[in-house]
Amino acid sequence: MSDDASAFWLASPGAGEIRPERVPAPARDEVLVRTLHSGISRGTETLVFAGRVPESQWAAMRAPFQEGEFPAPVKYGYLNVGVVEDGVADLVGKTVFCLYPHQTRYVVPASAVTVVPPGVPAHRAVLAGTVETAVNALWDGSPQIGDRIAIVGAGMVGASVAAVAAGLPGVRVQLVDPDPSRSALADALGVSYAAPADADGDCDLVVHASATSEGLTRALELLAPEATVVELSWYGDRQVSVPLGEFFHSRRLTVRSSQVGGIAPNRRRTYAQRLALSLELLRDPVFDALITGRSRFSELPEVMPRLADGSLPALCHVIDYPEE
Repeated sequence: MSDDASAFWLASPGAGEIRPERVPAPARDEVLVRTLHSGISRGTETLVFAGRVPESQWAAMRAPFQEGEFPAPVKYGYLNVGVVEDGVADLVGKTVFCLYPHQTRYVVPASAVTVVPPGVPAHRAVLAGTVETAVNALWDGSPQIGDRIAIVGAGMVGASVAAVAAGLPGVRVQLVDPDPSRSALADALGVSYAAPADADGDCDLVVHASATSEGLTRALELLAPEATVVELSWYGDRQVSVPLGEFFHSRRLTVRSSQVGGIAPNRRRTYAQRLALSLELLRDPVFDALITGRSRFSELPEVMPRLADGSLPALCHVIDYPEE
């Protein structure tokens, strides 16, 4: 057996704890990773933390290396960056990204890790999973050169979409959110900001990521005729109400779901290729604007409740692990 490890577990809805873990020595095709940083995906992980994953979605919502079952106890998370300490020789010493929960050390198949490219700091690389979601949303939305694009909801996912979309030639990208402090975030990402009432309409594409009925309604209102809303929000067990009467049919609007767990067949890309692309995009330091707080691993049981109830505002909150 290798050294012992520690992991963050949701013990019961709303309460987390750090538990000891036994980590086996890696087999021939495995690697032992020592975590440097993990990221908290505030939207999904706080829904999990609050015990709000509907039973019908327990299988679909499983993280790749989740242990336990919803609602709890469960070890959940998927934004992990560490250094390979043992195992497959070509990977030893490399900094890697893995869809692993919050844990100090772990063993996984070598195929489950992706090497972080040079020029991408380890703390920024935790955003890879969220940038993947943004890439997938834009693949689903298929924006064109010169399009008018709005992103409704300036959270971690919406901001990632804005950052990626801003790199398209000739586009108009507007980040729409009721919080006026998000204008500074928009400036950092190189896009414009608007409150919902002031947003520019006649959009060719709107990506919705506010996880509110009001946000989805406003997203539909901002569309040009025949245009599409890509729905990225995940509402957990909440019902959503939107006006599908009024202008929806006469303007022939489309609401298209997008979820990082599936890639549109016409993209002809594998999950590994999508992740590698996302890590390459993270060479751009503009993504540092999405990291809005950091805490030590030992503080996770106190940090998660504050993220869940909103008393600790955040886009991506990074967890730093002790150096050994």
